Amino acid sequence: MDVIALVIGGFIGTILRYGLGNIIPASPDGFPLGILLINLAGCFFLGWFFTGATLRWRLRPEIRLGLGTGVTGAFTTFSTFSVQSVDLIQSAHYVAAAIYVLLSVVGGLILTFAGSKLAASQRKGQTS
Repeated sequence: MDVIALVIGGFIGTILRYGLGNIIPASPDGFPLGILLINLAGCFFLGWFFTGATLRWRLRPEIRLGLGTGVTGAFTTFSTFSVQSVDLIQSAHYVAAAIYVLLSVVGGLILTFAGSKLAASQRKGQTS
């Protein structure tokens, strides 16, 4: 059942990333805005989802695996982030590369933390 959850989740995440990547293409100078936004959204969602799943929701393990690892793992993409960072450096867009890496890493940490805090605050606002 875990493999099925991963396959279905991975399919959904891949289609979402592909679609959003086409809607938000790289800028003319090569700055990968679409992948940046996709990865940041994935960080926020995963922080929120895993905190909510741990503190509040009683989800079956395959649902957690399918949504967390499957959908979000396929939706976000560290390898594309890395390749695009190298591409910016190799094309002498050093400032854009530095901004991309900084926004991706620091922004990802901040949004993961924010998602986690949101889920925790939603739990506090609920009565059992």
